[in-house]
Formats: sequence, C-alpha cells, structure tokens
Amino acid sequence: MKIEITPSIKYIGTDDLDIDLFESQYIVPDGISYNSYVIMDDKIAIMDTVDVRKGEEWMKNLEQTLAGRTPHYLVVQHMEPDHAGNIAAVMSKYPELQLVASTKAVQMLPCFFDGTDFGGRTQAVKEGDTLELGSHTLHFIMAPMVHWPEVMVSYESSEKVLFSADAFGKFGALSKGGSWTCEARRYYINICGKYGAQVQSLLKKAGALDIAVICPLHGPILTGVLAPYLHLYDVWSRYEPEDEGVLVAYASIHGGTAEAARKMAEILEKKGAKKVVLTDLSRCDMAEAIEDAFRYSALVVAAASYDAGVFPVMHDFLHHLQIKGYQKRRVGIIENGSWAPTAGRVMRGMLETMKCIDIAEPLVTIRSRMKAADIPCMEQLADAVLAQ
Repeated sequence: MKIEITPSIKYIGTDDLDIDLFESQYIVPDGISYNSYVIMDDKIAIMDTVDVRKGEEWMKNLEQTLAGRTPHYLVVQHMEPDHAGNIAAVMSKYPELQLVASTKAVQMLPCFFDGTDFGGRTQAVKEGDTLELGSHTLHFIMAPMVHWPEVMVSYESSEKVLFSADAFGKFGALSKGGSWTCEARRYYINICGKYGAQVQSLLKKAGALDIAVICPLHGPILTGVLAPYLHLYDVWSRYEPEDEGVLVAYASIHGGTAEAARKMAEILEKKGAKKVVLTDLSRCDMAEAIEDAFRYSALVVAAASYDAGVFPVMHDFLHHLQIKGYQKRRVGIIENGSWAPTAGRVMRGMLETMKCIDIAEPLVTIRSRMKAADIPCMEQLADAVLAQ
C-alpha cells in the first residue's frame, strides 16, 4: 500500500488480512496493519520493522523506497514481535545499519534473537536524546509500559511528526478503512488499558509538542485536527466513562439468567437510562465486552451459580476487568441459583478487588427462573444503578 506521510517520510508497512487472532486472543475480522516508516534524508532512518508473517513484503517495500540507497539507522521503538520481527533480517541485509533503541530494548534483543551478534551496532538512547539525519531531527521520549517497559516514541521536529509506537493504534487493516474510534477503543482498552497512569505521563509529554501528524504502529496515520484523538486517550487513560449508559453482561446456562438480564435491560430503559447494551458473555467477543464495560458509566452483571462459584464466562469477564484496571463505576449484581446461589458472592468478591467500584444494592437473587415477585427487587436495583 503506497502512503506518503510527507515528501520525505514514507510508509513501508503491510496489511495482514490472513490473521485470525491478534496476540492469539483478539478477534480481528478486518485484519491488522503492521506500520513501518522510512525517513529519507542525508542519513536514512527506518522506523521499526513488522511481523515475520509479512517480512518478505516489508523488505520489498523497503527496497523500493530506498531506490538503491543504503539506510543508516533502524529505530526500534517497541520490541514486541509484531513490530520487531525483522530486526535480524534487515541488520543482516545492511551490515552498516545501526540500531537505535532504549537501553531496555537493547537489553531485550538477545531474548528474541539468540545467536545474532549485535556487538558494536546498537545505540542506546534516553529521554531527551536526539538523532540528526540532516534536515530532520528525531527527539526520543521514553514511554515505559505503553505497553511494554522498553517502549519509546520519537518526535521528528522539522515536520512535526510523532511516531507513537502502539499509542493511538487500532485494530483493522488499512485497506479496510473504517472509523477510528470503535476499533481504537477496543485496541486501547485490551492492549494498554492496565497502564492508564503511564499513558497519562506520555500524554503530558505529547502536550508539550507541536504535533501535526501521528504515525502509530497499527492503524491509520492521524492528521488534521488531532484534539479528538488526544481527548479520547485522556478519557480512557483516566478510566472515566466515555458515554452515559449501562452494560448488562450476563452468563446464562439454560436461559433463566438471560431472561432476567433482558428484563433488567428493559427496566433500565424505562427508567431513563441513556443507553443500555445487553451482552451474552457466552457468545460475544470478550474483548468487545471489556471495551463496553470501560465505555459506559455503569455495569450490571448477571450470572448463574456453577460448581459452588460462578459460571466460567462471567469469571473470565470479571478477571479481564481486574487485570485491565477497571474502576470508577457503579455495578449491580444479579445472581441465579436453584438450590445454593453462590454467583453473587463470587462476583461481589471480584468486584471488591477493583478500585473505586460502587456496588449498588440490593443484590438480586433469582431462583432458576425469574418470577413476578422478583421484579420489585430488580426495580430497586435499577434505581440504585442509575442514581446520580
């Protein structure tokens, strides 16, 4: 795909439309892009490589862009294999190429390239260091845990381009197009969601720069008015709700809990909830359910009891919320159990480990199938979930 960032900065990345699961866990129906760039100047800098899955295509893109010239630097912003997979190959092809990366990234090289001799060919940089290419200057900014500890981003000051590593990335191949927000949100929450404080630190550093273009390692190049992208990253990384609404997430075995969840959604809508999203955790994309939990201002979890605990898909959902740093939300609980309801206790226990979670009362207990006598309690729970 031919994309020109500026006359001097070229796109040499690739689309992957064959991949089924990104990181072996995230459904990507529109594939993924592996972005890589070249800065053409007196000295040429390659900005990251791509996954080995697309190494041959990437190398051809690189060669065509170089048009016979020899690159001087390979800037490695992130060591994850979907970006660093072709480091050894390109270093072998261009014996004079110098690898520029954070100290932590240089230390990680042997983890991925056992037997490759990088001796004398690496340049470790720190916060504030620069690399002069001619008319272009790269300024290096450390961004640890966005989302690995070795990550850095690079700002090219003459053309005001931020090479943002995984920040501002998105699921989906570039050839598929599509809106940025939805798949960027799903990407951010599931990939970087745990590291809100670190993202806030990077945003503060970015706020001091005059940025005209953002070049992430996944997804489209961002140009024009950048404020909406920066605003959403600020909201997401502060764990604030993006939209007023309620996610009703349920885990049902034989349909009884599903019926109660549907009724709860109906009650919430009648009581004025601005948006209600109903999600069957047994059949949904779990990453999208996590995304919606972070997106909306409230959550109701409804689950069947199972093996003296909670139905596994609900446990998985709540575990994902735990590890992604879910917080600052009001949550209602509906449990179902025919003889010894246990789901509510387990769900409450998992929610109580999360920061600033307001558990709405009462906890609603359904005995196998929802009955007319259960409705008043569900009404009370809806009032508590929606209370200002």
